[in-house]
Amino acid sequence: MIKLNPTVAEFNEITATGKTVVDFWASWCGPCRAQAPIVEELANTTDVKLIKIDVDADDVLPADFGVTSIPTLVLFEDGVIVEKFIGLTPITELKAAFGIK
Repeated sequence: MIKLNPTVAEFNEITATGKTVVDFWASWCGPCRAQAPIVEELANTTDVKLIKIDVDADDVLPADFGVTSIPTLVLFEDGVIVEKFIGLTPITELKAAFGIK
């Protein structure tokens, strides 16, 4: 499941259960464009949900999570932050953070 720019209520509902990657990105960001297929592969091949938040379109959620650099990935499991990655992150690190082989 991939959700683009959810409302705060949608964000809270999606991250409340299961594993979720929140990708803070922008269309002009080269590393963000490189990160996109990695997080999409994770969402398409595992039970991990993906939320993509364009920092140019939404200033509330990035501020809530203290996002100052992009790409920033925030990993949730059952509503709790598991890990936060700043910069281009390989799929192996994302899987390891969730305990996925």
